[in-house]
This record gives sequence, C-alpha cells and structure tokens, in this order.
Amino acid sequence: MASIFSPLITILLLLLIFGGEARDPFACDPKNTATKNLPFCKASLPIPARVNDLIGRLTLQEKVNLLVNHATAVPRLGIQGYEWWSEALHGVSNVGPGTKFGGQFPAATSFPQVITTAASFNASMWEEIGRVASDEARAMYNGGTAGLTYWSPNVNIFRDPRWGRGQETPGEDPMLAGKYAASYVRGLQGTDGSRLKVAASCKHFTAYDLDNWNGVDRFHFNAKVSKQDIEDTFNVPFRMCVKEGKVASVMCSYNQVNGVPTCADPNLLKRTVRGQWGLNGYIVSDCDSVGVFYTSQHYTSTPEEAAADAIKAGLDLDCGPFLGLHTQNAVQKGMLSEADVNGALVNTLTVQMRLGMFDGEPSTHPYGNLGPKDVCTQSHQELALEAARQGIVLLKNSGPSLPLSSRRHRTVAVIGPNSNVTVTMIGNYAGIACGYTSPLQGIGKYARTIHELGCENVACTDDKQFGRALDAAHQADATVLVMGLDQSIEAETVDRAGLLLPGRQQDLVSKIAAASRGPTILVIMSGGPVDITFAKNDPRIVGILWAGYPGQAGGAAIADILFGITNPGAKLPMTWYPQGYLQNLPMTNMAMRSSRTTGYPGRTYRFYKGPVVYPFGYGLSYTHFVHTLASAPKLVSVPVDGHRHGNSSNISSKAIKVTHARCGKLSITLHVDVKNVGSRDGTHTLLVFSAPPAGNGHWAPHKQLVAFEKVHVPAKAQQRVRVNIHVCKLLSVVDRSGTRRIPMGDHSFHIGNLKHSVSLQAETLGIIKS
Repeated sequence: MASIFSPLITILLLLLIFGGEARDPFACDPKNTATKNLPFCKASLPIPARVNDLIGRLTLQEKVNLLVNHATAVPRLGIQGYEWWSEALHGVSNVGPGTKFGGQFPAATSFPQVITTAASFNASMWEEIGRVASDEARAMYNGGTAGLTYWSPNVNIFRDPRWGRGQETPGEDPMLAGKYAASYVRGLQGTDGSRLKVAASCKHFTAYDLDNWNGVDRFHFNAKVSKQDIEDTFNVPFRMCVKEGKVASVMCSYNQVNGVPTCADPNLLKRTVRGQWGLNGYIVSDCDSVGVFYTSQHYTSTPEEAAADAIKAGLDLDCGPFLGLHTQNAVQKGMLSEADVNGALVNTLTVQMRLGMFDGEPSTHPYGNLGPKDVCTQSHQELALEAARQGIVLLKNSGPSLPLSSRRHRTVAVIGPNSNVTVTMIGNYAGIACGYTSPLQGIGKYARTIHELGCENVACTDDKQFGRALDAAHQADATVLVMGLDQSIEAETVDRAGLLLPGRQQDLVSKIAAASRGPTILVIMSGGPVDITFAKNDPRIVGILWAGYPGQAGGAAIADILFGITNPGAKLPMTWYPQGYLQNLPMTNMAMRSSRTTGYPGRTYRFYKGPVVYPFGYGLSYTHFVHTLASAPKLVSVPVDGHRHGNSSNISSKAIKVTHARCGKLSITLHVDVKNVGSRDGTHTLLVFSAPPAGNGHWAPHKQLVAFEKVHVPAKAQQRVRVNIHVCKLLSVVDRSGTRRIPMGDHSFHIGNLKHSVSLQAETLGIIKS
C-alpha cells in the first residue's frame, strides 16, 4: 500500500516516535533507485537467495572488509558500515564500541550481575530480563546509538572460586548455566521464528575460566582438558544455548584447549558447534583472539596462516582487525579459497538479514516503534528491583533475628566500604544505570541511619576509621555491615589470590559485632564466594546476606529483605569454600574430578566432597517449607537398541550409551507437595538433585542438579509442583572416553530432606547396533 503521507510528514512522525532523529536504513534504502530492486533487497525472497545474491556482487576486498567487527561500508551497494560489538550481559552495556550513551539515551536499565540473577533459579525471570534488555537495545538501535548484535551471555562454568569473571556467569552447575543461557537468549532474540529481535552470542567457547593467575594469563594458557570433562561440564551450557536457546552466535575464547587455539580448532567450531549442535548463525572470535594465537601463542608462523586456519576452522567474524589485514593475502597465496571467505559471510549476512537490516526503512520493522520512551521505564526498573530481591541469599538467621522491625529498630548503623556504593552494585559489563538506590538509601526508607564507612574502600588497609564506626554501632538499635569485594578485587584480567575478606575487613566486622548495642547483620557484596567462617560461627553476628552485585536497585532490595517486605528465596549458585581449599590447588589444573592418589580435591559440588562454608543450593527463608512426594514412579524402562558387542569398557552392561537409547520424550515425572508451615508467605526454590546408582566408580558425579522450580506458597498453604526430568539429558553421565551413558539401576532423587529412588532398566529392542 502506498503511503498517504508526504516525506516531510513521515519525517515529523518519526521524530515524534523516537524523540530524536531516526536511523537511516542500514541497506536497501527505498529512496536509492540503484539498489532497491536488487534481489538482496527484496524481503519477500528467501534469505539464502538474498545472501547469495549479495555475496555475488561483492569484490574480494569488500568481502574481507566485512570479516571484522568494524565492518566498513559498501557505498556502491548502499550498505552502511556496521559495528558488531555490543554487550548486554545484564542490560545494555557501553562496553564495546557498538553502543553509545548520551542524548536521547543517557542510560539503560541495569539489572543485577548474572551470578546474582542466577541465584533466583527463576528461568521465566531470566527470559523477561532478556526481553527488557532487547527492548532497550532495539530502541537505542532505532535512535542510532547501538547495534543489534550483542556478545552476551557468558555461560562459562564457574570452576574455580578465584576467577575474576565468575560474577558474569550463572554459576558452577552445567545444567543451571545451560538453562540460564537458553532462557536469556530467548528473551534477547525473541521467539518469532527465523526473525531476530537482537542477535545474542554465548561465550567464551570453551574451558575458559582463568584470566590472570600466578603469572599465567588467558592469552598464553593451554587448558588441558579430558574428553570426559569437556563433554560432562564445559560444553554443556554451550550445547544447551545452541540447541535449546537457538542462539545466533557463539564466541570462541582466547585460550588453547589441548594445544589448539579454540578459534582455530575445526573440531570445536565446524564439527561441534555447527555440525553436531546445528548452530544457525555465526562464530565470532573474542577480541583479537586470532591475533593472539599468532603473536602471543606463536601457533602459526605467518599471519596469513593464522587467518586461513581461523576461517577454515569455522570462524566467521573477527573481533579485531586481524582478518581484515591478512585474509586477502592468504587467498592470494593459496592458503584459503574465496569460497571459504564466502562461507563465513553467508553466516554473518544471514544474521543481519534475520535482524531486518536489509529490509529498508527501520520504522517499518516489528520493533521499529521502540524509542527513548521504552528505555528506563518504570516497569523495567521495577523488574530490576524484583530481580535483586529474588537473587539475594539469606545465609544465616540466628534466633531468628531477621527481619528487622522498623518499630523496634528505629536507628540503624550502616557501616562498611560497600554501604553507600552505587556503581559497585552493577558489577562489570554494565552500562550507565537509570538511577541508583544504595544500601544506605534503601535502609533509610525504614529507619533513621547513622553512617560510617569503617574502611575507606574494600582494600581496607588500615583501622583509622574503626573508632567512628564502633561509636555508631554502640548508639544504634541495629547494625548493618555492608562489606565484600568490588572490581578492584575481582574482574576481567583480575583473578583473586584468596577467598578471605580483603585487608582488615574481618577485623572491622568482629569488632563491630562485639560493640553493637543491637543485632548485627552482615551483608556481603561479591561475585565470587568469600570464606566468612568467622562470621558464620560468631553468635553476635545474627544474620548474613549475600547480595552478589545486585544492580541499580540493589540497596532497595537489601533493605526490603532486611525489614521483611520481601521474604528471601534465593539459593547459592556456587559452592562457598574455606580458604584451605585453595592449598596446592593451581587454577591451571582443569580436572573436575578429585584424585585420592594426588590429594586433588575436585571442583564444584558435583565432584568435591570436602568441607565447605556454604554448599551449592544453600539459602534460608523467613518461613519453613516441607516437601512431600505426592507421586513418582519406582521403575522406568529405557528402550534400547542394544550396545556393541566386545565393548572393552567394564561399564558397558551397566550404563547404556545415550545414542543407543530411544530417548524421544522419555522422562520421569515427580509430583511434589510443598507446604509452607510458617507464618509468612514465601516463594520456595525447589531444587531436585540426582545421584547415580552405586558402582559407577570414579567417573560419575556424586550428585547433579536435574531440575529446579519456583513456587509461591502462602502461609499455612500447600502447592503441588510437577517436575519433569528427561532421562537421556539429565540422568546420563559421561565416561572417561567422553561418551554419554545412562546408568541402569537405582537413581536417587534428593529434594531437600526428601529422597526417592527410581530404578532404570534397559528394555532391549530391535537389532544390536555396532
């Protein structure tokens, strides 16, 4: 239908919609008579045909210029330059050159850091946060200040508690990380078939979890990983991100895995991500990864070899200039064919077309009406507050002493280097927040506050301010200490040396607890776990909260929990180890499983059996929930085609290869009644763990998370929860050769104090496979 508006009226309407100048079409401007009728500009044609038409019109030099994040324009075809690098880890970020704050877009909603959001164990909320972030991203794109390709989320396993980037991840459990990845990606990308709202990217593939420890940095690190651990742990969230989240991109990492840079490994990129998992999208390098494996790792002898190795391995886009500088020479020297370059462009251009970037006028797109009015909205900011409330974990409540009462605790001493912080609350890979509520401001809503830092910053190198802090605690009806870490202690390129509170923080906390007139509450802000055994064991510290990095509304959320407006329901997404766990435990040892012979302790709750400060999945509530199993099977038949004769593995008869089972929708359904026997309404986080049958030896986890559900239960009421457990995906384990198997026999399910065994028995069908 032809427009009834004049061009001037159309422009005025766009100005009203966006509150500023609208973005020109990225390509295929309907006003450009030279290009508007070319096949690649016809949205009615299938995308593969449009992509092939466009590639056929490009020169080799033009193609090479599109292989880098700062892709240059192709003026003769009406294509603008494009910056691929934008970030949206927990809200639109200004890390990366693709996004600029200012003008009509001074800020964006800053949600809690991922480790905090993961603690909610609320998959629907993760998806909703992604949806809000992509609303704001699209609005900023429409206004000309952001891209549509976001290199988030980070779904690496939080393997070592010292890792500075653990805060960016959903924690230590592979299934939890994968579920987070799929949910957040669906929120970012939308669920409109092949069309993308924005394009997400799961990073950093794979076995990437060391930044800078003891003289070893990520640019030079060769992660030596067993086939078992790759399949069982490190690749799980990426597989779920691709297969279940349908992510549009995967980013390869800086490190080598078993001697090969991940961005030059065809087994990882071409065969696994694209071949086995079926990635429908592009593979991008971490920034300057190709340059790193040439210049720092000396993996190839010439830059042309590096460019050729990366592209032939399956890399489609280079964050950095390296491929733009050396790919043409690699083609001319015969190391790479132009067809290889075309293959990379098919993947990137397809994503851009799925985003609608070649459909002409942006205002005509499904998300073309989003603008400044859709950023930092009240509902978005309320979601940031709710996410923080749902992510804060109650670790200790003696008495119980919490929640505080605004009637009895009229004066509260608020003490600590993180007591009045703002930017600290949003962690790393954040943007500019819409606004902040610090802990001091949040508590000030419920009580008169006396504020003292106690330490100038989290390094807490001296006790010069202790005296004033002790006086404040002595005067108040209650004392809240807000301690912990910040980006000076744990960050990208900064791994921690130990797990204790920095400097003299512990000394300050203990002295305050001894001097306080009223109850003393400790609030820890951190991404990684902290050994606070002293506080856990100190009877004068009656309450402990872990707030992670709780986002722009973190202080309000902390106060709402302290004063009982919100009943906490979060659980730790990572194990909190004692400092002694690190003894003789190099970050460079990638093995997940423990070793009795060497004394190696193992990593994460799945493989470590030693002492902990707080276990994975721990978290208290202001009420008490009781579980009852309403119904569950005791025996489940697993249809099996058979296993290979002569298998040398001694477990072949006890554990069936997943590839030999007829998995389909083979699942176990548990119905669990959750009763709130306390006097407060609450939301319960139901965690279901499975332990494999005895006799599976050293190769199976002690237990693993197989399901989680959130359920709101009013006081004295009961809710029934249906839990579905896919047998092949969730009850399988991985043997030493990297083969996924389903152990036959009794699988023990643990739900709180409840235990139930289900016996899996093989039902042989058809011909035995070879």
